Amino acid sequence: QVQVVESGGGLVQAGGSLRLSCAPSGIIFSLYDMGWYRQAPGKPRELVASITSRGNSLYRDSVKGRFTISRDNSKNTGYLQMDSLKPEDTAVYYCNLRQGVYGYWGQGTQVTVSS
Repeated sequence: QVQVVESGGGLVQAGGSLRLSCAPSGIIFSLYDMGWYRQAPGKPRELVASITSRGNSLYRDSVKGRFTISRDNSKNTGYLQMDSLKPEDTAVYYCNLRQGVYGYWGQGTQVTVSS
């Protein structure tokens, strides 16, 4: 059974930092592309950043220069380093792992940025 567990969310003041982790079990992490998504109340889920199994990354414009996505295949873990956080970054953040037609979501971790 595949499980995807996110951690690292919390409450932080504007300008602060958090690092989210994504730790799956039941799959070979290195074979999967990883994406971090977020969903704020009343808004659709949106892609924040993604990294392929080969390490190529993409970011949405609003987080470029502030967020860094990475992966450590030896630890079966992916990360989202979030710096210079803004109140508008407040959302539930989800990790998605995808390989072809197979895709898995975590349960989400809450990030709240106070002004």
